[in-house]
Parts: sequence; structure tokens; C-alpha cells
Amino acid sequence: MNWLTNFVKPKLSSLVQRRKMPEKLWSNCVSCGNMIHHKDLNENLRVCMNCEYHFRMSAEDRIKLLFDENKYKEITLDKTTDDPLNFSDKKKYKDRLREYRNKTKRDDAFILIDGHIKDKKIIAGLMNFEFMGGSMGRAVGSAIVKGAKIAVEKKLPYVVITSSGGARMQEGIISLMQMPRTIAAVDLLNSNKIPYIVILTEPTTGGVTASFAMLGDITIAEKGATIGFAGKRVIQDTIREELPIDFQKAEYLKEHGMVDIVSNRKDLKETLYKVLKHIS
Repeated sequence: MNWLTNFVKPKLSSLVQRRKMPEKLWSNCVSCGNMIHHKDLNENLRVCMNCEYHFRMSAEDRIKLLFDENKYKEITLDKTTDDPLNFSDKKKYKDRLREYRNKTKRDDAFILIDGHIKDKKIIAGLMNFEFMGGSMGRAVGSAIVKGAKIAVEKKLPYVVITSSGGARMQEGIISLMQMPRTIAAVDLLNSNKIPYIVILTEPTTGGVTASFAMLGDITIAEKGATIGFAGKRVIQDTIREELPIDFQKAEYLKEHGMVDIVSNRKDLKETLYKVLKHIS
């Protein structure tokens, strides 16, 4: 029997309690490798102070970024039937929804806002990447359509901020049906001459890019945001050619005419306000 290990060490451990250290005190910039304290990162709007790499920002923080306190209210979304296909993979879709609802305190991956950007009143929709990667199912499609109808009714610009991995696989064909459905909502805005502005953030991909995300009258993208349909590696393997290093980045899309404005996050609110002033 080891007296030090079996007797002395447990006695000392019971007398000296280890301090619990907070988790995630530091973040490592994936672009330049700079170590950033989480407090400094949040104070700088989750943008690297060294290279200006834009970390993902939660929908809740983005609301605070764009809207002053008491200058907005959330619009209640319509309820939709959960799990229309009774889908199950490693776990049941209903269980996944329950987990994400508990985690985010949201019913699904879209938030609808009636608010002001300074003195300009708008209807805004934000995709919530923290809810199943911002994937688009029937609930998200319904919310986008509802926002468009409210914008038409109130004759207000409709601003949609995207952050999504694409269509929600657990809803199969029903999720794919949201692509033409959201395109029809944009067409409703166009036919009523309601301005439609899209803000593309990291990442905007898949069926979201292939539908309402790329149909804005004016398209703004955050600096460095990944925007595309299929992944870069998939495209390279298909065409058997090396793609540019900045392929599918906001700056590349602007250079090729698919994006109108690329904005640093700290300038985003002012950029949006200038656009709203110009069109209204």
C-alpha cells in the first residue's frame, strides 16, 4: 500500500479545492492564428483586431448590433407541424428540435422583427445559425413569407439577414419546396414595389443561396463571408480544376457582380441606413 498516494493525497485534496476556471476564455483566429480574449473579441463585435477576420455572430447579438434598445419588437411566427415526414437518423427529428429549442429558447431558425434603423422603419428577418445551422425547413419558409406579406401590407422595406447551411434534410422534399415558395415571396415584394435588401453573413450556402438570398434589389455581404451553393472542395473534385483561394468569399462575389456592397461589421448598420435613405 502506497501511504502517500492512498492516504496523504486524498487528505490534501479534501483541504484544497480547485478553482473552477471559466471555459472559452480565449479564441484562436482561424485566419491569422491570433489569440483573442473573449471579452475583447465581443467588444470588437467578434472581429479579429489583427486581421479583421469576422467570426460568426449570433442572431441575438446581431439584433443588438442593428437595432437600438426599444426600437424594435419581435413578430410572433405562425406555428407549423413538427416532423412532417416522421424522420429519424441517429436520433428522431422531434428530439433534435426539442434539443435546439431548449438550447436557443427559439422555436426555429428564423426571427422576424418590426423595427427602426435610426429613423427608418423596416421589417427584418434574421436566420439563426445556432438552430440546426440555420437550415431552412417549413417553419423558416413560412416565416419568410409572413415577413414579405407584412412588408407589403405596411409598405416597408424588407431586410433579410442570412446565415445558413441550406435546406433542412430532415424535412426532405418539403424543405426543397421552400425554395420556390420564398422566391414567390420575393416576387410578391417586387410586384408591389417593396424594396428587398439581403445581408449575407458567414455562412450562406445551399438552398438558401439558390433561392431568396441572391434575389435582393440590393445585396450586402459582410467582409469575408462564405457564400455559395455547393462546397468548394466538391466543385474542385467535379471540374478537376484548382479554384482561386478567395473563391466563394464576399469580395470574390462582389468582383464578379453577384454582390453590390461588402461591409465591415462595424460599418454594417450605417451602410444599411444609407441604402434605406437612398431608396426611400
